[in-house]
Amino acid sequence: MSDEPHPMSGLWPLVPSGATGWLLDLCGDGLTGFMPPAMPDAVWVLNAMYEHERGPADVSYHEYRQARIADGSTQPDVVGGIDLDAVGISTGGGLGRARHPGPGWRRLRWTELARRTGDPVVPDGLMPSHRCFPSAKKEGSWPLGIIPPTEGSLDRETWSRLVALLTQYSPAGPDTRCSAYYNPMLLGTFDFENLHVRAGRLGDAQILYDQPEVDFSPSNLWADDRSWVVCTDYDLWGTKVAGPPALVDALLNDSEIEAVRLPWAH
Repeated sequence: MSDEPHPMSGLWPLVPSGATGWLLDLCGDGLTGFMPPAMPDAVWVLNAMYEHERGPADVSYHEYRQARIADGSTQPDVVGGIDLDAVGISTGGGLGRARHPGPGWRRLRWTELARRTGDPVVPDGLMPSHRCFPSAKKEGSWPLGIIPPTEGSLDRETWSRLVALLTQYSPAGPDTRCSAYYNPMLLGTFDFENLHVRAGRLGDAQILYDQPEVDFSPSNLWADDRSWVVCTDYDLWGTKVAGPPALVDALLNDSEIEAVRLPWAH
């Protein structure tokens, strides 16, 4: 193991948790992420999902796991004497960082799945989450041929593209001074007094995705001039970007990012 310090400490050093004070005043509790209002506009960037080139398949993640447990090729998850596989559903969903799974898989747009299933992209009154696309699942479990979005983190490709657009629409470009917050649940510390906040340049923000202490993109990223704020909530499948209309329009019209307006969560 190398004794050299991770470049994160040089490019994005830790700063006092008081840097989040204005977000606390604006958004309230940041336990799962500080969720901003429109500033003055806002949009939701949707986490990526993928479909195998052979299609969604008839077998669900739960059925597949139960079959493997039955033939002895895998063991049930038992915690505290409780067989979780006997009382729960293997949904197929994940938590934390994600990326394109490789050959044989393609990006499945939320709008495409909505057309196919008849479900709305995001149901009225809800935010992007595991409650979306009930018609795509079999008794709550996704088909094996679809990798659903993960909770609590942008996928790598969407994070990279989002940072590029934030850079393009920030007056100082890559030299824009920013701060990044990782909520205590990501760190597994549950220390709500000493929040994990780092400060650096937007041009160096790609490295935040590979923060060695966590398996998630930041809960919040914001420009120090408070012109925009990004929030990836621990429990959601999407990221809210609050900022100027030009930035929001760019996200809505980008060919790589999939973004939607949610009037009830504006």
